[in-house]
Amino acid sequence: MAEALIIGNTLIKPGSRVKLELPAAKLYTDTEISIPVEVIHARKPGPVIFISAAIHGDELNGIEIIRRLLTKKSFRLSKGTIIAVPIVNVYGMLNQSRYMPDRRDLNRSFPGSAKGSLTGRLAHLFLSEIVSKCQYGIDLHTGAIHRSNFPQIRANLNDEETMELARTFGVPVVLNAEIREGSLREAAASKGCKVLLYEAGQALRFDELSIRAGLKGVLNVLSQLGMIRKRKPSKTVEPFISNHSFWVRAISSGTVTDRKRLGDHVKKGDVLAEINSPIGDTVDLLKAPNSGVIIGKQNIPLVQEGDAMYHIADFETPRQVAEHIEQLQDDLLPEEDNKTMDQDL
Repeated sequence: MAEALIIGNTLIKPGSRVKLELPAAKLYTDTEISIPVEVIHARKPGPVIFISAAIHGDELNGIEIIRRLLTKKSFRLSKGTIIAVPIVNVYGMLNQSRYMPDRRDLNRSFPGSAKGSLTGRLAHLFLSEIVSKCQYGIDLHTGAIHRSNFPQIRANLNDEETMELARTFGVPVVLNAEIREGSLREAAASKGCKVLLYEAGQALRFDELSIRAGLKGVLNVLSQLGMIRKRKPSKTVEPFISNHSFWVRAISSGTVTDRKRLGDHVKKGDVLAEINSPIGDTVDLLKAPNSGVIIGKQNIPLVQEGDAMYHIADFETPRQVAEHIEQLQDDLLPEEDNKTMDQDL
C-alpha cells in the first residue's frame, strides 16, 4: 500500500483522486488566488510525476492537454501518483500575459523564496509543495505570442533515463537543451526530479496537432514508467536528436511574405521569406545560413531589423526529420478527422 501524500493542508490517501486549491497569495483587492491541483494517488506505490502547464500565463495548449488527460474515460492509474497542475501562473492567465504582475518571468525565478517577491513566493510554493514530492515532471509550454513552435521535447539528454523518456514521448524533434539559471528544470534537478519540457504551438491559441501530440506523449511516458497499462502498439514517430539550434534574424525592416513553413527542411541558401516595403518593393530575401529543420517561427507579418524570425534545428539527416514531421501530422490529424476536437488517443 502506498503512503498518504500531503499537499498544502490536504491529506491524499492511497486509492483516492482529489481536487484541491493551493493558496498562493492575496491580491490588493483582498481576493484570494489559488493554484488548482488534481492528484491521482494509486493504492500501489510507484513513481510520482507532476504534469504542469501555464507557468507562462498565456501558454494555453498545456491546459487543454491536462484537461483531456483527466477527463479521458479509459484512463486508469495502476500505480504511483500523478500531480496535475493545469495553471501554475494563475495571475498571468487572468491577464492573458506571459508574466507575473510584477513583470517577472516565473520560469526564471526558481527556487524562489517564501519571503521574496510575489513571483519568488509562487516559485517557492510550487517547488516545495509539488516538485519536491516528485521524481519526474512534464512541463508543458508553447511559443511566445506571435510565435509558433513545432511539437518538440527539450531536456537534459546527458542523463540516460531522461533521454529514454524523451524518446518515449514520441515527437520527431528532441533538443538537448542546456538548463537555464532560475528555471523550473534547474530547480527540479536540484531536488532529484527529472523533467521533460514540451514546446508546441503558440501563445493564446489552442493548436489541435500540438494538443494531440502532447496528450499522446504524456500517456507514452506514463506507460514507460509503468504507471498505466502498456499501450497498444501504434505508429511510432522516431525522434531525432539535435544538439544545436539557431534563430535567423531579419536583415531589414518591412512586411513579410513567408516562403517556408513550420516543419520544413531547408538547405543552406534557401529563401525563407521576402521582406517588402509598404509600397511594394522587395527590400531583402532572408536566406538560411545553414541547413536544418524549421522548429519555430514568427507569425506576425511585420518585422523590424534584428527580429528573430525562424528557429532552425541542426540535424545530421534533416530530410528524414521533415518526413517524420509529416508522418506525425498525418497520424494525429487525418483529413477525415480534422473536425474531431477530442480524439480518443
